[in-house]
Amino acid sequence: MVLLDALRGLALVAMALYHFVWDLEFFGYVAAGTGGWRMFARLIASSFLFLAGYSLVLGQLPKLRPRAFAIRFAKIAGAAALISIGTWFAFPQSFIFFGILHAIAAASLVGLLFLKMPAAVSFLAAAAAFAAPLYLRSSFFDMPALWWVGLSETIPRSNDYVPLLPWIAPFLLGLGTAKLLHPLFSARRSRSAGTHKHPWMTPLAFGGRHSLLIYLIHQPLLIAAVYLFSLAVPAPAPDPARVYLLNCERACSNENSGISCSTFCGCTLAGLKEQNLFDDLNLGKIDVNTDERIARIAGQCTMDAQSGEAQSGD
Repeated sequence: MVLLDALRGLALVAMALYHFVWDLEFFGYVAAGTGGWRMFARLIASSFLFLAGYSLVLGQLPKLRPRAFAIRFAKIAGAAALISIGTWFAFPQSFIFFGILHAIAAASLVGLLFLKMPAAVSFLAAAAAFAAPLYLRSSFFDMPALWWVGLSETIPRSNDYVPLLPWIAPFLLGLGTAKLLHPLFSARRSRSAGTHKHPWMTPLAFGGRHSLLIYLIHQPLLIAAVYLFSLAVPAPAPDPARVYLLNCERACSNENSGISCSTFCGCTLAGLKEQNLFDDLNLGKIDVNTDERIARIAGQCTMDAQSGEAQSGD
């Protein structure tokens, strides 16, 4: 289906744009967290999963084709394994253990259970999957072996984390949508066979048909290009205070501490500068885990952040 391939190709273009900005952030050309890129990344992931669910219906209905499914699954799972291995060596502290390809592979297995069910069941399951992380998080899922589920109380550190919950939701939405709409589209396409296709769809459809290969090679090429550019035009040195605030707020958010992370981190930055500790901290001369001065600043700022929230609540 040319339109589906073109939509997949369009998602690839959006993904490449996001990864290019990520590369610019990584090399220091763009401030981390610039713009609404986090939401943009979620929209891209949702589109890939939606199209994967739609494609499962096209490939496996009205009659299941186990061999074709097994070949497709093996390609996706194998590519996911390559991503994990590659990022383990490149980014060992934040390697991709369950990213978008892992999610598509796992969702495809689960999707087989919904192929013969009414579309409404897929939509209800999608709603449940979307809501599950809001109500079912537990420390039981904090063990690394269960991070793929998506119900841990702490968010694992990874450059691409797409756990089954809630991310199977767009996949099931795509599956249900295909069961409702594809028969209609098939009938219309048979009546208009041989009609002219829009020229803009051709390159996008080509990319969509080779999406797995493009996914695997585009980021190494982009990051290599930015690296070569950085050798000729180095990025300006980042502002240490801004870097501290970004890292502090990220760590605070992952801990789900229940306080205002921006207030807490701003307070600790002010305290570190007031006591002339900030420069030594950046130079690695202070152990944050054992230094009592750091502990006192963190404790005082925690109380200040909590009292500030209590006053705003009043």
